[in-house]
Amino acid sequence: MLQMIAPLDKTIKLSVVIPCYNEEEVIDALLARLVPACEKQVGKAYEILLVNDASTDNTWAVICAANAKNPLVIGIDLARNHGHQLGLTAGLAFARGQRTFILDADLQDPPELLADMWQKMDDGADVVYGQRRTRDGETKFKKITAKWFYRLLDSMTHVKIPKDTGDFRLISRAVLEALQSMPEQQRFIRGMVAWCGYNQEALLYDRDKRFAGETKYPLKKMIKLGLDAITSFSVKPLQVAYIIAFFTGIFAGLALLWTLYVFVTEDTIPGWTSLMAVILMFSAIQMFVLAIFGEYLGRVYMEAKQRPLYNVREVTPRKATPSNTK
Repeated sequence: MLQMIAPLDKTIKLSVVIPCYNEEEVIDALLARLVPACEKQVGKAYEILLVNDASTDNTWAVICAANAKNPLVIGIDLARNHGHQLGLTAGLAFARGQRTFILDADLQDPPELLADMWQKMDDGADVVYGQRRTRDGETKFKKITAKWFYRLLDSMTHVKIPKDTGDFRLISRAVLEALQSMPEQQRFIRGMVAWCGYNQEALLYDRDKRFAGETKYPLKKMIKLGLDAITSFSVKPLQVAYIIAFFTGIFAGLALLWTLYVFVTEDTIPGWTSLMAVILMFSAIQMFVLAIFGEYLGRVYMEAKQRPLYNVREVTPRKATPSNTK
């Protein structure tokens, strides 16, 4: 099932897509920096798509107020919480611009870098992704786990996903259309963009600390995102299960030979402890292998349903196509 995408409007040079969840404290500050960056680059030929992922605070009210002040700021209200990646997917489906700028609402990724990304795209890039040089305001645990996650992902996937990157990037219309043609439910956007190919270039930058509020990616969600990334782009866990089963079989064969040797050469009474230890060890290994297969089977099941990725409750009014483009 292909995902719908808004038709290209050549008078809109830039679409900005921002997923929002409980960001009422941030949105005004975000727009105060983002709007000047957009206007400096393309005049009034832009649209800012703020996707409210069923926030539990006043995020939607703040978005509607921003739309009333500036009709180029468009709100998309999802019917329920779908998560960051599907919220981003929904926003991308509404993008009409020639180029699409993706960033989060928390101002950790500076919107002013749009100009540098734009220049790289003018020079021939189809994707310009922000690659973190430093990460301010994050715990040591978060930095260490992020570092090893990207390196583990690189070793396990057949698609080369740049290290130390998020969804912060500028993409061309061709890349956006290729991305939206991918129908999977479990989405890892940065990996999907990498899979699309085209000419992709990095822009090194220093990531700021969150402007306000709390992170929307606690450990539990980071683990889920990691599972989505690995299972979407790699079958190596299945191969690992096969390798474990192979070496376990060798070990079991050797243990059997040793048991027969002891039985023949010594007068021994089989011990309950050793028997239970062997049973528990092999049971644990079997459950581990079955869990890996179950994870992939569950994802096949979810994909086979072909449900819509998201449901939109409301969209704020769009302004007529601007005539005073830069």
